[in-house]
Amino acid sequence: MTKRVHPNLPVLESPKPMLSTSGDRCSPPPPTPPETAPVTLTVWRKSLLFNCNGFTVFDSKGNLVFRVDEYAKSGNKGEIVLMDAAGSPLLTIRRKKLSLGEHWQIYDGEELANPLFSVRKHVKFIQSKSLAHVIPCGSPPATASGSDTGAGFEIEGSYAQRCCLVYDEKRRVVAEIRRKELAGGVAFGLDVFRLVVQPGFDVAVAMALVILLDEMFGAKSSPI
Repeated sequence: MTKRVHPNLPVLESPKPMLSTSGDRCSPPPPTPPETAPVTLTVWRKSLLFNCNGFTVFDSKGNLVFRVDEYAKSGNKGEIVLMDAAGSPLLTIRRKKLSLGEHWQIYDGEELANPLFSVRKHVKFIQSKSLAHVIPCGSPPATASGSDTGAGFEIEGSYAQRCCLVYDEKRRVVAEIRRKELAGGVAFGLDVFRLVVQPGFDVAVAMALVILLDEMFGAKSSPI
């Protein structure tokens, strides 16, 4: 059976029916309100443009929502633009120059100043599940080891296995990277996976974190 990146696939698990209070008939549970339901995206680690690297991202209905197109021969390796389906820039990710370790900043649109987030790769002095620290700009500065001293987000897990969780400062999961499987339990390769974003967390920012994990731990980096 041919694998399809397009996410219009049978749902693996169906909700169990609830007993109706008006009789003996079984009726399905009420649908989850859209504003409280997680957003599930299918991430394809491939650009739709010829001779480009990048990402193509679909929603649960198969609609294109995000794209990243990096020309293979481009010399601008320290900047990545996350675009919507029409190609309009949503966020720009830039590597911070003259900093110890891998340190990136996320900007609104194509802004050159006033970054929204600062993302630093975790320095593994000891064994740890932590991959990166995400600090909203304006929060207290990070310590020398890279850990934040104020409100922020922590990314843990293994990007090489496509198994990562993003936690807020209260250790609540706000986003998750997981392997994508077909209805028969057959997994796609590592280039196709799911991004699940909880209500209240910006979906574009979650995708920007995926891009940064790929920069830090993808095939061109040491896999973790």
